[in-house]
Amino acid sequence: MIQLYEAIISKCIVHFVGNKGNDDGIKIASDELLINATTLEVMGDYFFRSFIEKEAYYAFAHQSNVKLNTVYSYVSSIFDNRDCFIAESANIAKFLYEQSSHPKIKAGDLYIAYIQNCILDGCYTDAIGIFKSETKDRFLKLTATTQGFNIDSEIGTNVKKLDKGCLIFKKNCEQGYVVSVIDNTNKGTDAQYWIEDFLHIKQIKDNYSNTESILTLAKSFVTKELSKTGILSKTEQIGLLNKTMQYFKDHETFDLDNFTEEVISNPEIVENFHNFKIDFESSNDFKIDREFPISESAIKKQQRSYRRAINLDKKIQIIITGNSDCVEKGLDSRGKFYKIYYNNEE
Repeated sequence: MIQLYEAIISKCIVHFVGNKGNDDGIKIASDELLINATTLEVMGDYFFRSFIEKEAYYAFAHQSNVKLNTVYSYVSSIFDNRDCFIAESANIAKFLYEQSSHPKIKAGDLYIAYIQNCILDGCYTDAIGIFKSETKDRFLKLTATTQGFNIDSEIGTNVKKLDKGCLIFKKNCEQGYVVSVIDNTNKGTDAQYWIEDFLHIKQIKDNYSNTESILTLAKSFVTKELSKTGILSKTEQIGLLNKTMQYFKDHETFDLDNFTEEVISNPEIVENFHNFKIDFESSNDFKIDREFPISESAIKKQQRSYRRAINLDKKIQIIITGNSDCVEKGLDSRGKFYKIYYNNEE
């Protein structure tokens, strides 16, 4: 767990990084920001808020040696010698510019900060923050005069939501540090430049990542793979999703053999599930353990996406959160229908 209520930004610098493909250019600052106490508090809230509930941890990676990872080498220099902060922050900005060629990548202000008194899993540690602000908003500014007020408009950064960022904690240096990352502006393949091309990080295997991955796998298997095969009806698919989520709520430890026997049971579907798991692990470069303690926080996060609904035409929706056996599908002279059985009405 990340706790930042005592965190202190001791150094901060900002560079402008444009889109290289659009020839936006790059502007490198030569000095750190001079920040008063009030502004420092606002910046800290802006930078840190998105990371407070993040429990998915990553580490820098490289195909041969993590020390050859570009951003890893720059932040390592800063951790080793804070006098290198300005020079290495410029190197980080220049490297990001080289990765910013996709037409959908937005130009923005790149803040790099040295942060002290962070708490990671109960232990104090330093961190380096890299934050990119891409979204600009227009604000109204009132100025008091002797007759009343003057009003003007200014363009600036909305500090309610950080666009992109990462916190690199000074922990597990030889294994690529511990990294927490966010990207709130892009969700498509073009967004991968931040995580893959720039940072080049891989998710650390732990109870949280194992639980999150197997739940994601199970949902994809039901909603995508089984939907194509036609083995199960829509209500049966929703029933399988409900059984999956209930399994994780009822058990403290995940066991692959027990899960397939208790939840899936159908031998034909079990075989398809194992094949789908192999393909899922290969495409995500993450091998899920066959047994592991279940993470409750990962369940809570995934539960939001386990929305079990049947959409009919444009304005009718049946949401099934419990037993799908109470829903029956049929066809008569008037057309297709769903019949719902119940005991009590509230």
